[in-house]
Amino acid sequence: MTGAGEEWLRDGLDGVAGVESGLWVRGVDYVGGWRSARESADRLNRALLGAGFELSAVRAVASADEAGRGVVRLAGWPETADRLAVLLEAFADRDGSAR
Repeated sequence: MTGAGEEWLRDGLDGVAGVESGLWVRGVDYVGGWRSARESADRLNRALLGAGFELSAVRAVASADEAGRGVVRLAGWPETADRLAVLLEAFADRDGSAR
């Protein structure tokens, strides 16, 4: 999943403190949870790109929690998160309710 170029690979948005820093437990399927999260993160990233966002400014990041469940986090710069919030608020107002 890329935006314009691949500079987003080194922009620091994936360095969320505390994420995936715990010990791994034998027998927990972290990879399965991560794969599920990765599919959802890729879908969300495609939607963000389609809405005109750059992945260097905001993107979905896949990981797994301590129990092996998939987790999708949205990482972005504050001004871009504000822009996304405005878009989602406008959608909710137009639709009459949040889905």
